[in-house]
Amino acid sequence: MGSPYGLPIIENCLICNLRSERFFCDLPHTALAAFEKIKYSSAVPPGAVLFVEGQAPRGMYVLCKGRVKLSTTSREGKTLILRIAEPGEVLGLHATVSGKPYELTAETLQAAQLNFVKREDFLHFLQEHGDACLKAAQHLSQNCQSAYEMIRSLGLSHSVTEKMARLLLEWSEQGESTKDGIRIKLALTHEEIAQLVGTSRETVTRVLSDFRKHQIAQLRGSTLLIRNKAALEKLVGS
Repeated sequence: MGSPYGLPIIENCLICNLRSERFFCDLPHTALAAFEKIKYSSAVPPGAVLFVEGQAPRGMYVLCKGRVKLSTTSREGKTLILRIAEPGEVLGLHATVSGKPYELTAETLQAAQLNFVKREDFLHFLQEHGDACLKAAQHLSQNCQSAYEMIRSLGLSHSVTEKMARLLLEWSEQGESTKDGIRIKLALTHEEIAQLVGTSRETVTRVLSDFRKHQIAQLRGSTLLIRNKAALEKLVGS
């Protein structure tokens, strides 16, 4: 079945051929069949806001396709992107389980398919299916670990160059190795990259220019090419 945003939508989780590759989706048949009955599938365009920081939790989302940025904003209007969610991740899980307001704002970076489950239905689902409850606990643990790593990077890195090097090394793990280097598809602006490392857009542009000048890495359009991974590792002291 097609969609207005050019995404091939898989509406039934039981027949999704990507299930086994994704953390939360890899549930036993009984649990997955129960999940199928309570979720609502939808396709959304780039720039769609799924929920807003401080909003009362309506429920959780499973990201099937696309990417979503998770951010927080200060009273002064400064935005910090905590991470970019990839397919298979659960969004709004902490707020849905705790009943507290969403702690982040979730916005799609590209056209995305999502499965939404109302809070009451999801809590009942977790009570009935221990495997799913364990997956949710592991997912919350991963989110916590990710937050620790980001705080460590922002707090202990000595310069923006080091922060950028850490970020590029993290992205390189998901990249494609080619004869020219590691190629990564990146649908982020310089402003959004700046929000990931806690600096200004101008500084990101300058650091990326330095990386290109020294043939360490270069960003052309939506493609990031890491030419010298060893140089990045040297910058972070790894």
